[in-house]
Amino acid sequence: MAIKSFQGKRAEPEKPVEEPILVEDYMSTSLITFRKEEKITDVIAKLVENRISGGPVVNERNELLGIISEGDCLKQISDSRYYNMPMEDLTVKKHMTCNVETIDGKMNVLDAAKKFVELKHRRFPICEDGKLVGQISQSDILKAAMQLKGDTWRT
Repeated sequence: MAIKSFQGKRAEPEKPVEEPILVEDYMSTSLITFRKEEKITDVIAKLVENRISGGPVVNERNELLGIISEGDCLKQISDSRYYNMPMEDLTVKKHMTCNVETIDGKMNVLDAAKKFVELKHRRFPICEDGKLVGQISQSDILKAAMQLKGDTWRT
């Protein structure tokens, strides 16, 4: 005679739902921004004072126009010295990087990390509806990574 079990089928253990860690959760929203009319000497002072390596250039409607970086400023210092030209008349407009790659705030930080490695950028602006809403830097990605488990890279 066969013995019947009345336990029923065992349910599969539920796997925890993994919440993606998004760029918007780690991006900076309180930004030091620059204007295209601003003088390079003023930009240099802001970069040094705020201990940043660059920042977005925006217009009066907070639309992204470009990025100005320490490298852009260093080039102008070097050129100014080499050609014996004063820097007081140099403005951001002529020396900023205009073709700026942005990323989506809804992007997973691990995908953003890959983009940082591939493109060798130090920062990416985040725009919504044509307006600058934030910026994510390599150090922001590192902060996010600290919250992940190193062996599985999951939360």
